[in-house]
Amino acid sequence: MIKIHQKVNVTVSQDTDNPYLKGLFEPVDTEYIANTDSLKVVGEIPKDLNGMYVRNSHNQAHEPLGTYHPFDGDGMVHSIRFENGKAEYRNRFIETIGFLAEQAKGGKSLWPGMLEPHLETYRGWGAMGTMKDNAGVDVMGHNGKIIASMSQCGEPYQLDPYTLETVGTAKWGSKLMPTGICSHFKLDVDTGELMFFNFSENFPFMNYGVVDKNDQLVHYEPIELPGPRWPHDMGITKNYTILHDLPYHFDPEDLKVGVRKLKFFPNQPSRFGVVPRRGNNSQVKWFEASPCFILHLSNCYEDGDEVIMDGCIQDNPGKPAVGVQDGNPYDRIRKHLDKHHTRTHMYRWRFNMKTGETKEEVLDDEITEFPVVANQTVGKPYRYSYNVLFKAGDWHMMGIKKFDLFTGGQQRYEFGDNRFGSEPVIALRKDAKSEDDGYLLTFVTDMNTLSSECIILDAKDLAAGPVAIVSLPARITNGTHACWIEQERLDGETAHSKSIANVTH
Repeated sequence: MIKIHQKVNVTVSQDTDNPYLKGLFEPVDTEYIANTDSLKVVGEIPKDLNGMYVRNSHNQAHEPLGTYHPFDGDGMVHSIRFENGKAEYRNRFIETIGFLAEQAKGGKSLWPGMLEPHLETYRGWGAMGTMKDNAGVDVMGHNGKIIASMSQCGEPYQLDPYTLETVGTAKWGSKLMPTGICSHFKLDVDTGELMFFNFSENFPFMNYGVVDKNDQLVHYEPIELPGPRWPHDMGITKNYTILHDLPYHFDPEDLKVGVRKLKFFPNQPSRFGVVPRRGNNSQVKWFEASPCFILHLSNCYEDGDEVIMDGCIQDNPGKPAVGVQDGNPYDRIRKHLDKHHTRTHMYRWRFNMKTGETKEEVLDDEITEFPVVANQTVGKPYRYSYNVLFKAGDWHMMGIKKFDLFTGGQQRYEFGDNRFGSEPVIALRKDAKSEDDGYLLTFVTDMNTLSSECIILDAKDLAAGPVAIVSLPARITNGTHACWIEQERLDGETAHSKSIANVTH
């Protein structure tokens, strides 16, 4: 049976001209619970696929104030949990303070989006201090909870891993006031440690922290930067964390008069700070590299004296203007989101910890982004990166490309005409013999039929097509980031007490 948990009164106008509030981005108003008894399954769900695929997304509930950017929307989490050949799907709004406040006001937006902070009506969160904390970008399983956050810094919201109900904010989050946590925190599954950073417009401009396996903040240190920055990701290895100081940030002269205008400074080098996992500002070793902007890393690891960082570099960085918008702002948003415009591709940086030298190389020149690796591979030497292929001209994920970094080989799977996917995850078998011994999962929305599904691919052979396809109760929106939580990590010793058959609320 498909159950409706809740239906939210979404007040976004059906006549909107904003392309990021309709089509693939049209908000969802219904929260569902459904299992394989009520979901169509093509093929057979592997019985050795046990765990949970969780994907975050921006799902705007109310008519926006000013120009809506697709990163402004309320967070909504979609999940599908697998156990012994069965599946259960759920979706929930993340009930942030901002979401609840707007519901209490009868379904009215109270905060402006990231493009127009000058429209501020209430103080908010974020690196600018004006935005609603939507917790709609990143998601990660840690210490029996799901943590969600937004990319401009906010509170670390915790969700129940089975029901997706919002539990509240992590207790350690109160120690991070007023800056919070930025998306793209990293998890070491071997130690259970969660590494994170935040940034702001005030000195020291960045902070770095570690939360241990028991959900305790055990390390939190200021990292001094030359000025306000706008970093997006970070990397970890077994012993180090890599922090970013990139030449795409607010113009410091404009900031002096209260104007926030993002610019690329091509004569300013990129800087990467390699710091011991529980190191402080004095222990950061800074490396300079070619000017660039980076959204997402694939993986980092140590190789002798070198720390290796692989990710997707932007040759032509671009973000939409912040402040009063002239002309058609959607064209600028599209350019910022279009990976073919920013020419994003796989790249490698080598930082020599003894000599201080940086070496750089192109790994691949095809346009890809949202690179992912298996949880068990994060921070270690690796062979495979699974990257998203994008439709030119828009932020539509059209397929997956698998890189073999040993041989240079590749595989790909494309979703089909007018079908668009999500950030994938790699779910390894419990006793996996290699880092692709398992499955690749992603949500796909078919705009021809206005329906959505979860597809399961063999991570060794993407080109073979889906092992199984699980239809969802309704179309879901375009999404941001995702994670895979192995069954044994869901809630430790009590995992078996909450089988799919027993979870009904």
